[in-house]
Amino acid sequence: MSAIEIAVPGIGEFEEVEVIEVLVAPGDRVEVEQSLITLESDKASLEIPSPRAGVVRELRVRVGDRVSEGTPILLLEAVGEEAAEAEGDEAAQAAGEGEGARAEAGREAAPPRAPALPEADLVAEVLVLGAGPGGYTAAFRAADLGKRVVLVERYPTLGGVCLNVGCIPSKALLHLAEVVTEVRSLARHGVDFGAPRLDLAKIRARKEAVVKRLATGLAGLAKKRRVKVLQGEGRFEGPHLLRVEGAGGSTSVAFEHAIIAAGSRSVRLPGLPEDDPRVMDSTSALELAEIPQRLLVIGGGIIGLEMAAVYHALGARVTLVELLDVLMAGADPDLVAVLRRAIDARYEKILLETKVTGVDARPDGLHVSLEGAGAPAQERFDRVLVAVGRAPNGARIGADRAGVRVDERGFLPVDRQQRTNVPHIFAIGDVVGPPLLAHKATHEGKVAAEVIAGRKSSFVARAIPSVAYTDPELAWMGLTESEAQRQGIEVKKATFPWAASGRALGMGAEAGLTKLLFDPASGRLLGAGIAGRGAGDLISEAVLALEMGADAEDLALTIHPHPTLSETLALAAELAHGTITDL
Repeated sequence: MSAIEIAVPGIGEFEEVEVIEVLVAPGDRVEVEQSLITLESDKASLEIPSPRAGVVRELRVRVGDRVSEGTPILLLEAVGEEAAEAEGDEAAQAAGEGEGARAEAGREAAPPRAPALPEADLVAEVLVLGAGPGGYTAAFRAADLGKRVVLVERYPTLGGVCLNVGCIPSKALLHLAEVVTEVRSLARHGVDFGAPRLDLAKIRARKEAVVKRLATGLAGLAKKRRVKVLQGEGRFEGPHLLRVEGAGGSTSVAFEHAIIAAGSRSVRLPGLPEDDPRVMDSTSALELAEIPQRLLVIGGGIIGLEMAAVYHALGARVTLVELLDVLMAGADPDLVAVLRRAIDARYEKILLETKVTGVDARPDGLHVSLEGAGAPAQERFDRVLVAVGRAPNGARIGADRAGVRVDERGFLPVDRQQRTNVPHIFAIGDVVGPPLLAHKATHEGKVAAEVIAGRKSSFVARAIPSVAYTDPELAWMGLTESEAQRQGIEVKKATFPWAASGRALGMGAEAGLTKLLFDPASGRLLGAGIAGRGAGDLISEAVLALEMGADAEDLALTIHPHPTLSETLALAAELAHGTITDL
């Protein structure tokens, strides 16, 4: 069989470009247009495709090499029709039929071109599967960079779980809950409005109006960018083909590149009634079908605690069960302690290290069997909310048909440029791994779109903030004190109590705190946590400070307005720096 030398084709103005990935190995079978290597300059990254099909005999480059037009990449052993074509080329060269045949034989490979795509109803340069925050951001960014984009979403409107049945409707209800709780607290300050009168129909309508307004806006942005939107469930049928099953029938989409933004789903507990509407997940809980007299929340994570706050504020008596020995595992215990003190006074019971062993659905309610220290053997509740976490949808999209690797948990492993093991298929958001946060997904979506468009981009975040929109709110970013202890990292801690903040006292928010962790040697900020009113808004300053490499002195010398909650960050930094006068 014939061996063909595959070389770097014409790559425009680029010379001495670094090889950042070698995508094949000796013995691999490659197809025409399959990517062989990835190059990255200071302006862009690009994949070099194979102009031939065959088997890799020998690599001529490795990661870190610098290459230019004409640099040999590998020796390819042509097979089948490609072998016959290569032999014909060699014969033509021997007969002296000119430089054109010799160029086609290998060294002067054609410039990168679109792969041969399967027949389909639609053709896209970029297909995005999933239109949550990460997905629509990726689609819009790719369109802005000149790509022809098809965006697939299983919900009737754009926005995915977050907008339709997650982040946005829950925050609308949490705002309502916060106001109701604050109004009740005003009685001790001399203002008593009495018990609130609830109109659930209006509450639901207002929540849905918020969702509709944002969804309408997204539809307008997609139309403005000429992004083709398909509604339905999408599954891969090959490395360049996706099929969408929707209300209007089946549509096939052929694509050059794909971005998987398929998100995650609520985890169900085995053994619970599946067809009883009184057993809710986070989606059905947001429907507010009724406010039960007694509600059991299974799961003491962020979602469980947020929904508990909503239902309690609207009149339900709440019991919360958590299998672990702490609430909100992963958050700083000092922050959780502030929340725990508040909800201990509100909820009927908080049962840690307790599990639900069964739920017996009866006409008079849900009779729940519990097992744990201090837990009653059985309790009756009007409704049960299951909030024990989320699972990725990686195994539900036919990824294997596209050759995309799915790990045992359902996540899709990716590199810093959001590439899966299939070079032209990218993945972002919940489906690539924790933290499962919309704001992480949006940044990953932009990276994927930019890399596809040939730009130099990668996801390298020094900190990703987390927020629990409970009452009080909790927010943290970077290193926590617990993580530092587990990893043996020495930190300098500074905690400013909001009881010393005039603004917090005036708002009745004196139970809060701001906590900063610094490197003892350099003074640089390593992590931050805030418990109290508006913590989710306040944490952004700390994220920026960490990203910019700020130290305690930088934060302390930044003049903050007084009196504000934001100045508690500066005051905590002053405490670490040794210049505080407010304590």
